[in-house]
Amino acid sequence: MANTILVGAQWGDEGKGKIIDVLTEKADVVVRTQGGNNAGHTVHISGKKYVLHLVPSGILRKKKLCVIANGVVVDPVSLVGEIEGLRKLGVKCQGNLFLSETAHLVLPYHRELDAQREILKGKNKIGTTKRGIGPAYGDKAARTGLRVLDLVNPERFKAKLQFRIKENNEILKAFGAKPLDFKQVHSEYRAAGDYLKPFVTNTVILLHEALRRGDDILFEGAQGTFLDIDHGTYPFVTSSSTTAGGACTGSGIAPHRMDRVVGVLKAYTTRVGEGPLPTENAEISDMLHAMGREFGATTGRARRCGWFDAVATRHACMVNGIDELAVTNVDGLDTVETIKVCIAYRIGKKRYDFVPNDAEVLADCEPIYAEFPGWKQATDKARKWKELPVKTRNYLKAVAELTGAKLTIASVGPGREQTIFV
Repeated sequence: MANTILVGAQWGDEGKGKIIDVLTEKADVVVRTQGGNNAGHTVHISGKKYVLHLVPSGILRKKKLCVIANGVVVDPVSLVGEIEGLRKLGVKCQGNLFLSETAHLVLPYHRELDAQREILKGKNKIGTTKRGIGPAYGDKAARTGLRVLDLVNPERFKAKLQFRIKENNEILKAFGAKPLDFKQVHSEYRAAGDYLKPFVTNTVILLHEALRRGDDILFEGAQGTFLDIDHGTYPFVTSSSTTAGGACTGSGIAPHRMDRVVGVLKAYTTRVGEGPLPTENAEISDMLHAMGREFGATTGRARRCGWFDAVATRHACMVNGIDELAVTNVDGLDTVETIKVCIAYRIGKKRYDFVPNDAEVLADCEPIYAEFPGWKQATDKARKWKELPVKTRNYLKAVAELTGAKLTIASVGPGREQTIFV
């Protein structure tokens, strides 16, 4: 397997959790490199559903080392809850899960600021999950953030937290929001720090030791390419580097040690929250929602849905250096008569064969479609490439050709067994 970066090639929610779980069978170490508990990876195993927010998906396989690396922002209380939830489901984390001592903390004032800023934006809101991720990354960039190594140092944590709560309470007052109680926050987060201390280590050293052993490492991305702070549809983006480069900075592993990049994409397109989505289509949204599909793992919000956007995914392949494609949710199109694929955009007479950087321009773009015949039959029982209908295979081949990368995985359902290697 070698060292693999897995990224979302759309706007997140591409089904990365399932593909990561499948790939971890051959991995020794699984590393989460960015984002926070605003992300949600859903994995179905033997009829059981697991929703993971901070813990890498590799935790669901025994004897895999799982790392929450330095590029992640961690809400300690949320992480404790997630570990405890897994323990109750019979999933062992102690000895298998490691937390970077230099990962930054998400604290209650980050969540409050997130919510207040979103309210202030009104109709121009970004659609944040209000988990405090943006403000936490903002503190990291401003060099005022608290880190895990502060959390597990009681005296230092108390002093720093006291100062930061006092400072942020003034900001919250200006918003007209209720100030935070230091004693309550300190008590709750100190308890989380005590719980998490056994998991804390220097993960950069741990990962380089794994490299020296010759271990295969899987770098697990959260969100998707077009939510990247630099390459996404700014300002409707997250606050971290969701593209392949973020795996390097978020883990401390150099680029030349990476062997391949796998891009995950749906057979159609979805997005949660605000921002442009050129192929958005009410008919396909209603169809997928009626099937019980496309509701966020973290927020439960209905996702916006549209036809497959080859312009966007081609751009994602370019930015990430994607070598291989994993196409998920193929079975979501089983009942569609005619399937549309966006091959270019246009505004008036001007044609775009790339994604404009200006979100306002992208919002004005109309899709130029190619059409493919639907297969009109169930695919969820297929286990081999040749068991898929010919029209399904033709569609997937076209998606790969239009995107510009090699198709290696097709997923026809949420279960591990519903994975076809091409």
